[in-house]
Amino acid sequence: MDASSCFFRDDELVEHCGVIGVYSKKGAKVAPVLYKAMVALQHRGQDAAGFVVWDNGFVERKGVGLVSDIFKETDLSVGGTLGIAHTRYPTTGLCLISDVQPFRNIDIAISHNGQVSNYRDARSALEKRGFRFVSTVDSEVVVYTLHEQLKAGKSIADSVKTLMGSLDGAYSITGLIGNTLVAFKDPNGIRPLVWGENDDFIMFASETVALDAVGIPHRGDLNGGELAVIRNGKLETSRLAEAHPHTCMFEYVYFSRPDSTINGRNVLEVRKRLGAQLASEHPANADVVIDVPDSARTAAKAYADALGLPHDEGLIKNRYVGRTFIMPSQQKRVDAVRMKLNAVRQIVGGKKIVLVDDSIVRGTTIREIVGLLRNAGAREVHVRITCPPIRAPCFYGIDMSTYEELAAHTKSVEEIGKMIGADSLGYLSLEGLKNAIGLPVCTGCLDEGYPTRYAKKLADEQKGKEKKK
Repeated sequence: MDASSCFFRDDELVEHCGVIGVYSKKGAKVAPVLYKAMVALQHRGQDAAGFVVWDNGFVERKGVGLVSDIFKETDLSVGGTLGIAHTRYPTTGLCLISDVQPFRNIDIAISHNGQVSNYRDARSALEKRGFRFVSTVDSEVVVYTLHEQLKAGKSIADSVKTLMGSLDGAYSITGLIGNTLVAFKDPNGIRPLVWGENDDFIMFASETVALDAVGIPHRGDLNGGELAVIRNGKLETSRLAEAHPHTCMFEYVYFSRPDSTINGRNVLEVRKRLGAQLASEHPANADVVIDVPDSARTAAKAYADALGLPHDEGLIKNRYVGRTFIMPSQQKRVDAVRMKLNAVRQIVGGKKIVLVDDSIVRGTTIREIVGLLRNAGAREVHVRITCPPIRAPCFYGIDMSTYEELAAHTKSVEEIGKMIGADSLGYLSLEGLKNAIGLPVCTGCLDEGYPTRYAKKLADEQKGKEKKK
């Protein structure tokens, strides 16, 4: 994760990273397994990818781009019966090879999903103790913190426990400590980490779809504050810190694939409940319900079914358009939306439309989409959003790092509706969101209910800076 940045790509939410860890029980090479799992988690990071395997020392392969473009057949023929992998989104428009994970030193390698909120303080303290940083990723802090503890003679468990006590934020991590595969999560369990096992492999991954891709049955989820270690072909878990579950609600609203199951909740089923709940809270008199593809499709169908309305594909996505990075001008943002989406006049022309989307960050993209529908002849456009208004930054690994970028920070629902050109705007309530997910969720970006101390400090600092402007 890029600890130093605070930008958006257009108006899309960006989550940073998928992680994987694989151990072969029978001595098989794990690089091909890691590759298939990275492809399954490509949606979590499309800028770069890499893997590290242990073969009497670390063997590393990484690059910038899509998984299928980076790795060649020769890369996947390397030895190594245990390894870790990573798919990455940076939060700036640049992707330096030095920032591509897994990150490692001589004896530790890690893949990290999340964000160390107190990265700057932790890095400064490590630098004063002689550590030299070569990247901008907070994963480097994790490696050096573990290295320092292990070098002092502590066990793996005690080293990770010390790390949990010193690093604030979200971290779901797969790692190699020498020839030992480990995985652990922060005490709040903000980012997902599942595991599976069959006769041949033990595997950790950000989502169950990675397990499915290689035919490994899902066995469970690593909980907050837990450490898993593979010893003698067996998975051993231990609790190192008291768990305070605060699952990121965006995993269900937007990030995870609908065919994934995380924390015991199938994402597709949760999205159905989100749509049905949204219909009960914000019904609309309309002719047809459409969605912003692809993450809102399931919720839109459920919304339509709950109200007895037809659901159709009123917007078609061009799947051959690459990501647009940070748009330097409003005109380029408009052009990017038009390249990615096209309205179907036969579906929306002359109709009263309900447009379902997962979230509104700045409001620029949804405004252009409403405009597309108007230009295609839509008579009314009623926008419905499957999560509450985003009013505060995220300090746990989502690309929403400043108050000033967020439409809902300074505008009311009515004002946002007017800004985006909608005939009406309805957001799912916080209680509705919690009920649909059915788990304790992190609400930091919704109501500033940050579960960690340092994130609250960062939020207060940002507010102070805003007042001085």
